[in-house]
Amino acid sequence: MEEKKENGGLRPGMEMKKDFTVGRDQTARVVGSGGLDVLATPVLSGWIENVAYEMVDLWLQDDQTTVGGSITTQHIAPTPVGLKVRINVRLEKIEGRKLVFTTEAWDTAQKIAEGEHVRFIVDKQRFMEKVAKKKEA
Repeated sequence: MEEKKENGGLRPGMEMKKDFTVGRDQTARVVGSGGLDVLATPVLSGWIENVAYEMVDLWLQDDQTTVGGSITTQHIAPTPVGLKVRINVRLEKIEGRKLVFTTEAWDTAQKIAEGEHVRFIVDKQRFMEKVAKKKEA
C-alpha cells in the first residue's frame, strides 16, 4: 500500500455526507440548550464536526488526527424527533495544517443549517504530550 502524504492527499472540493436520525436524547430540552423537543443546536454542531473529522481521518497517516478549531452554524429551521438529518461538509481550503470546510444540513423537509468549520491536522503524540503537561502544571 502506498504511504500517505503529509496532508493525506486531501484536496479542496472533497465532500462527505452522513445521515443521522434525531432521537429524544438529542433535543434542546434534554441537552439543556432550550425548552423544546427539537434537534439541539449543540448536537447539530457535533454532527457537523463528526462528519468533517471522519472525512479527513480517511486520508491522514496513522500518527495524525484533526482537532476542531472553530465552528459557525446558522441553525435556520427546527427538526422534530424522528426525522433524518443529512450533514454535508465540503473542504474549501487547505492552509498548511488548517482545513476550512463549508457545511450544510438538511432534514427530510428543508435546509436546516449552514456554516463554516475549521479543523487542524495534528500529530497525535505531540498533541497529547502538550495535554499531559497541562495536567502537571
